[in-house]
Amino acid sequence: MSKYKVDITNLNTNTIKVLKQSEMNELFKKYQAGDKSAKEELILGNLKLVLSILKRFNKEKYNMDDLFQVGVIGLTKAIDNFDLSYDLKLSTYACPLIVGEIKRYIRDNTPIRVSRSIKDLAYQIIKYKEEYLKEKGIEPTNQEIAKVLSIDEYQINYALDSLKEPMSIFEPIYNDGGDTIYLLDQIADKKQLNKDTDMLISLRRAISKIKERERNVLISRFIIGKTQMEIAESLGISQAQVSRIEKNAISNVKRLIK
Repeated sequence: MSKYKVDITNLNTNTIKVLKQSEMNELFKKYQAGDKSAKEELILGNLKLVLSILKRFNKEKYNMDDLFQVGVIGLTKAIDNFDLSYDLKLSTYACPLIVGEIKRYIRDNTPIRVSRSIKDLAYQIIKYKEEYLKEKGIEPTNQEIAKVLSIDEYQINYALDSLKEPMSIFEPIYNDGGDTIYLLDQIADKKQLNKDTDMLISLRRAISKIKERERNVLISRFIIGKTQMEIAESLGISQAQVSRIEKNAISNVKRLIK
C-alpha cells in the first residue's frame, strides 16, 4: 500500500477530531434516538478513516477531492445502517462500504464507454463473489458463478475486464537509464501505416459479423495479446477448444472479406 499524505481542498487534516469508541457509542445512541446533530459529529469524527482508505489509490491518476467526497458518502451510509448490537467497530463495518463507493465511482467514470448491460453483469458477478466469499470463506469458481447467474463462463471475464481502467499508450513500460520505452512503442506497427483503408474497413465489418465468442477470442489473442492458454483459463475451457474457436474465427473473417 502506498503511503503518502492525502491533501483535500479546504480541509485541514491536522484538525480532524478522532472519536474514542465510548464517544461513538454515545453519539450513536443519540442519533438513533433522533438527534441529527449526532450524525454530523459521527461523520466528522471518522473522516480520517476515509483519508486512510484514500491512500490505497494513486493520487496521480485520481482526483483526491472527488474520491474523498465519494468516500464520505460510503461513510454516511455505514453510519445510517450501523447497529451497536453488531458488537464490532464502526471502522470494520464502514471500510467495505467506503471502498465500494469509491470503486463504483471509478468504474462509472472510466473514459471508455462500456454498455450498461455488461457493467450490470459485472456488478452482479462481483456482488455474488463477495457474498459467496463472506459465507464460505473461499471464492466461487467460474462454473458456479455461471450456473447461478445463468450465463456462459466466458462472459464472466469479459464482463469483469470491462471495469478495468484503461492504460495510457504513453505509459512508460521500461527504462534502463537511457531512453524510456512507452506502450505506444510496443503496439505501433510501422509496417502497417500504409495499409489499404478499404481493407481495414472490410476487416472491421467482417469481425463485427462473426459470433461474439469468436470475436472475443480474436480480440484477446491479437489485440490484448493473450496466449491460448491464458484465454482457455479465463474461459474455463481447454486450450484445444480455444485453438478451434480461433481457427474458425479466422476462417469466417477471411470468408466475409472476400
